[in-house]
Amino acid sequence: MKHICIILLAWLSVNQAGGTLYACKNAKITLYSKAPIEDIEATTITGVSVYNAANNELDFSININSFKFPKALMQEHFNSDYMESDKYPRATFKGKINEKPDLSRDGSYPVTATGELSIHNVTQTRTIPGTLSVRGGVVSLSSEFMVKCADHHIKIPRLVFHNIAESLKITVSATYAATK
Repeated sequence: MKHICIILLAWLSVNQAGGTLYACKNAKITLYSKAPIEDIEATTITGVSVYNAANNELDFSININSFKFPKALMQEHFNSDYMESDKYPRATFKGKINEKPDLSRDGSYPVTATGELSIHNVTQTRTIPGTLSVRGGVVSLSSEFMVKCADHHIKIPRLVFHNIAESLKITVSATYAATK
């Protein structure tokens, strides 16, 4: 966690001249897999994100082993067998929000972010839909999108193929604090 804070602080200091920056240290990310035998759901509330309103840059970073499952065995298999979180500890998104929402006015703005999504050491260019909201000067971002396991070379053993869907629904919720 310390290295995340150091990276975040370094990024903030380098980019501060560009305008208002918004940071979130507790983004909630949920993954969900609907499968015939058993649905799988896990959540983390330790995602880190920075949004630079001047140039619309958006960065997210998630520690893979921070996802919590309802069953310890699910969590163990997720980290060791599928995500190999010792080898590939982070998932990241680095990109830009394509629209220019008016952060000076309360409202909800549909947005898309285009950038590099890196999971399991495989990077893909993605355009991800979301909603950027402003309420009383507080900026928040929410999104829901699908990730195909095969797209990131996440192998699902044939033995448990019916237990895990080929795609996971990812839900993101981040509330930002302005930094100067």
